Amino acid sequence: MPDAGTVSQDSASIETRGSWIAALLALAVLAVGYGAPLVAVVGLEPIQASLHSDRSVVALAGAITWVGTGIGGILMGWVADRIGIRATTSIGAVATAAGLALAAIGNVWALYVGHGLLIGLIGNGALYAPLLVYVSRWFDRRRGTALALISSGQYIAGIIWPTCFEWGIARYGWQATMAAFGVATLALILPVSLFFLAPAPELVVRPAGPMAAARTPRVLGLAPNVVQVLLCVASFLCCVPMSLPASHLVAFCTDLGIAPEQGAAMLSVLLACAFFSRQFWGWVGDRFGGLRALFWGTLCMVLAIAAFTMTKNEAGLFAVAAAYGLGFAGIIPSYALTVRDLFPSYEASWRIPTLLFTAMTGMAFGSWFAGALYDHFGYYAPAFGVGVLFGLGNLVIVGALVLRQGGPGQLVLLPGE
Repeated sequence: MPDAGTVSQDSASIETRGSWIAALLALAVLAVGYGAPLVAVVGLEPIQASLHSDRSVVALAGAITWVGTGIGGILMGWVADRIGIRATTSIGAVATAAGLALAAIGNVWALYVGHGLLIGLIGNGALYAPLLVYVSRWFDRRRGTALALISSGQYIAGIIWPTCFEWGIARYGWQATMAAFGVATLALILPVSLFFLAPAPELVVRPAGPMAAARTPRVLGLAPNVVQVLLCVASFLCCVPMSLPASHLVAFCTDLGIAPEQGAAMLSVLLACAFFSRQFWGWVGDRFGGLRALFWGTLCMVLAIAAFTMTKNEAGLFAVAAAYGLGFAGIIPSYALTVRDLFPSYEASWRIPTLLFTAMTGMAFGSWFAGALYDHFGYYAPAFGVGVLFGLGNLVIVGALVLRQGGPGQLVLLPGE
């Protein structure tokens, strides 16, 4: 169990050995929780065949998972501040397992309710955003590195689970594989949640009095909520292209005549590269600030998305997938770091989940829209082209905020931070 009472060598810092233990435990929880939506990603074609539906119908299950996770993060962030991180993540584990069991029934409505309500809203909604806020309160010097580390849980899930799911689906079918992973979710997350997640050491001081909000300084020369809205719009725009390879890479490869096993391996390579490069982006965030890490990560991602439209052979796609993973890895933790850079700690429990909600909505829209474009055109090039345009819109907004920020590493902090 992390020891919040261990004395740091830097007496002015809250960071201790226990801080890193807390981060690693959060990473382990997210590595399991984010495996749940991947069953439908890897099994997109057999699920489509089983349900006798269009590809966009199955892709919508992944889309509403992202929406549910975003909305759930706002709700469960509020809950975690009141009942604690242990109870909140335990609720998430139970809901995720229940969602997988329901979705495995094999009806469209069960797939949607299982993914949107249980796996998304109550499940991953209780895991991702609350754990980001939780870990951010264990760190003050290397917060960007820590947030990058735990956000890599999604990529560890992508490294470990797609090949396992492909094997399970090929031998036992997608329904048995989905139900079995529900059992594994309970067995792996509940013990960590109940016995090892300790309260964070950061004191969250809320201003008193009805005039407290009126005294909030401007951020980057703008009203604080204007900056929040701009960041939310930017997160939606960048997550539309981000969702395309994550949701459609295996099916994209199959359409090109590449075996599903190779497509699953390509997804694992993409997410493995993302895991390792995310640690680099965490260092960039600590050194230059969250906004700059966000801008450069998005630029790299947009270039890689464009490359998908020009690459058709298996070796080239492995290379592009790896480059894409290297580029987009730092984007989501950079948003969380930017909120902690620009706003006071007591606002993190609603600002970070709200920002993640718009990001998840972008993931949801991008996943569904790519499927809809595929159903209309019969190939994926138009979807990747639209993704590039959304990414460029993000760069315009984030670039404007970077210009308002000033020199490298210059952050606009509020009193008490």
